[in-house]
Amino acid sequence: MTIRPSQKASQFAESVIREMTRVFMARGDKPGANLAQGFPDFAAPESMKEAACTAIRSDINQYAITWGTKNLRKAIADKTEKHYGVRPDTETEITVTCGTTEAMMSAMLALVDPGDEVIVFEPFYENYGPDAILSDAVPKFVTLRAPDWSFDEEELTRAFTNKTRAIIINTPNNPTGKVFSRAELEFIAKLCIEWNVIAITDEIYEHMLYDGLEHVRMADLPGMKERTVTITGISKTYSATGWRIGWLIAPPEATNAIRKVHDFLTVGAAAPLQEAAAHALGYPDSYYEELEKNYQSKRDTLMATLKEVGFKPFETQGAYYIMVDASELMALTGHDNDVDFAHWMIREIGVATVPGSSFFKKQS
Repeated sequence: MTIRPSQKASQFAESVIREMTRVFMARGDKPGANLAQGFPDFAAPESMKEAACTAIRSDINQYAITWGTKNLRKAIADKTEKHYGVRPDTETEITVTCGTTEAMMSAMLALVDPGDEVIVFEPFYENYGPDAILSDAVPKFVTLRAPDWSFDEEELTRAFTNKTRAIIINTPNNPTGKVFSRAELEFIAKLCIEWNVIAITDEIYEHMLYDGLEHVRMADLPGMKERTVTITGISKTYSATGWRIGWLIAPPEATNAIRKVHDFLTVGAAAPLQEAAAHALGYPDSYYEELEKNYQSKRDTLMATLKEVGFKPFETQGAYYIMVDASELMALTGHDNDVDFAHWMIREIGVATVPGSSFFKKQS
């Protein structure tokens, strides 16, 4: 018997990001640098790790409440109030998930019906396309234009129709490093209100901003709290991408639907790690200030290095991604596509990158 994959699974391939990491790791002990996958190259905070160990030793090892431990939901509410001046209800507006990847999938499955259109800015984090396919939605792409990754207001306006159910906004953005301005978000909000559209915002990089830029939450704009699902987690801010602790903040009706989907997808996130996450969310402002300072230093160093070796990097405002124009180096090394060039970089140079084409819809 030959098992036939589903039509859904046939519409997308392995994550290119994870593929490039896998190819790089297959080199074994050879020296090199993996710049392909977004994870910190330094340890998680000691006190957070110790809090996890304490929770495990205290036998907090069984199922937690499906939508998150009381301690973590309270910590999420406390942190949100401290940083943004609003306090979500711990019982009706917060759902803890197995990372932000599951959070996005739960939101899509819970709030989008088959055939609904979902607006996605392009270039986009590669999960968003498969998320739409798995939820039987139709992705509708709107271009972010280099070099500043702005969108054309007329193009975005045309994308909204009676079929539009949701728009996905990732700020700070993967892969461009764009930070959406208040004015841009207000323009999007106006369209969401006009067309009764849900904004699903991926804000996992909320504490990685450079050059004094501000992180604006869509949910805090007038008229948007009741139509916004905010997604974030501990992976990036607390250097714990392997812990898979994320959460959604959403209006009660949306939260109720999301919790049901989340329950049957994963039941719940790891109980002891939730306790440790609750500890980390209580860190003082100095933690986040130092984090931004260190990441900005790293950004500045890498931007200068990329220019020095012949790449043409675009400015990045947040997160830890840099989009580059590699056309001259590709021509110099005899490559006519970025996928082959990326594999050559791993094989011959020992540096893993992600082909930029993987962040764009495939042309038919």
